[in-house]
Amino acid sequence: MKVRSDILRTYQGVHTWTGIIAGLVLFIGFYAGSLTMFKHEIQQWAAPIQAPKVTSSNYDYQTLVDTAINEHSEQLAKGFNLDLHTPNAPLSWYIKGNARGMELDKQLNFAHLNVNGSLNVSVQTENELADLVDYLHRTAGFIGEIGHDQSGVYILGIACVLYFLALVSGVIILLPTLVKTFFALRKEKGPSRFWLDSHNLVGIASLPFHLVIAFTVVVFAFHDFIYGGLAQFYDGKPLFQRPTPAAQSFHIENLPRIDEQVLAAKNYAPGYEPIHIHYSNLNSASPSAVFMMSNNNAVVRGPDTDYLFMNPYTLEVVNSSYPQGEDAVWGNMVASIFSLHFGTYGGDWGRWGYFIMGLLGAFLFYSGNLLWIDKRFKKNPNKRSTLFMAKLTIGVCLGSMIAVAFTLVAAKWLPAFVSNTNYATLYSYYAAFFVFVIYSFLKPVQKATTVGFYLLASLCALMVLSTLVKLASDTNSLFYSSYLVDIVAAIFAATFFKVAKRQQQKQATQTIMPTFEQAGQS
Repeated sequence: MKVRSDILRTYQGVHTWTGIIAGLVLFIGFYAGSLTMFKHEIQQWAAPIQAPKVTSSNYDYQTLVDTAINEHSEQLAKGFNLDLHTPNAPLSWYIKGNARGMELDKQLNFAHLNVNGSLNVSVQTENELADLVDYLHRTAGFIGEIGHDQSGVYILGIACVLYFLALVSGVIILLPTLVKTFFALRKEKGPSRFWLDSHNLVGIASLPFHLVIAFTVVVFAFHDFIYGGLAQFYDGKPLFQRPTPAAQSFHIENLPRIDEQVLAAKNYAPGYEPIHIHYSNLNSASPSAVFMMSNNNAVVRGPDTDYLFMNPYTLEVVNSSYPQGEDAVWGNMVASIFSLHFGTYGGDWGRWGYFIMGLLGAFLFYSGNLLWIDKRFKKNPNKRSTLFMAKLTIGVCLGSMIAVAFTLVAAKWLPAFVSNTNYATLYSYYAAFFVFVIYSFLKPVQKATTVGFYLLASLCALMVLSTLVKLASDTNSLFYSSYLVDIVAAIFAATFFKVAKRQQQKQATQTIMPTFEQAGQS
């Protein structure tokens, strides 16, 4: 296919500058996003739940709830959680903070029944490590709020608009040579060509994935503005109607039996299994029970499960992410598209696929920046703006990965020294990130890159070593439950060590880009 040279030059400029502007922010979003596919395993690896164990396989949830309501009626009326698929204490409620948002000082009461039927309540600070990883994924680490949302969400939304332009322009640039060079990885033509071929292959092969991610992130970031704009076409009426409150308030003492609520949820969504219920506002005219509905053989539309919103007293389902039938075509379509972003529709195979594609997406932005740096250095090796971008790319990309690995190691050991680890893990991330960014500006690019990869390898190896030390000192089986985290960390440690070794061997070369490329070919 032929495309005029002037058109190609225009789209090449669009592709280059949109990629450069958005690349570093999107690198953090994609790298952290790949980790969120296993955030529960990471949470369990770093800080196993300390709540007491439930020994019975057929636990009496009704007696537990009745006993807790009898003894803590006022607290439970505000809201409580009932986990139907956990070996740990199944009932919990917040005594500080709430389920929404990432707050560093949340505290919960965990409750279970003793052998004699009495209620056992223990206090625990909620560990926010998994939410920190998700926070990095959604905001790229930008702090502060705009309105009711984090500023980083809007920044990533803008970056994804540029990201979409980069994807489209990149495809147009490749059209004339796509058939000939799609699977070509031409090492014999030099490191620059090899990296360019790798960049193009990853971009085209994962194009549908990237288009979905770009579209959904923009909607996530700007949905309030989108819905507000659409409302103008409906005479200012809200697009989503809230359920009408009841004429009189309900009271928690009249809460129907748990098995009746579970049966109502199952009847509404056949084939789905309720695994968790979150109750709120039980002493009001607008009580709510949010059911997390699991089905391994269906496309779920939430980050982990489908959701069903029910009035726990009348058992009326007021909303659901479960398919709503022919009268809700748009809602079903939007929910299905969002499920593509979360990556929970393919079971474990789907999660691993999104994990790998997330890492490849991070590679796409990293390699794109390096290709730009290499081209600019060939034109003018002494240009300060290019050197600044080279140092910033190394500092941000390697620094974010180093900071996450350092935080995971810290989170493994902090519970032994402090009761609330959330502040320490948050400070650990930002301290490690900014220290390496500063280091990358103080040292030559090649040296900072080599040190960065060695640090990554060491921290990943330290994750595995930490688990071994914990196992040697405490045979608690909880530490065995997330062995996959240690396996992946070991693979990363070996990979980063090999890249660092290769980088060190090639430091004799003075141009920036070939050093990266030769490291990448190892």
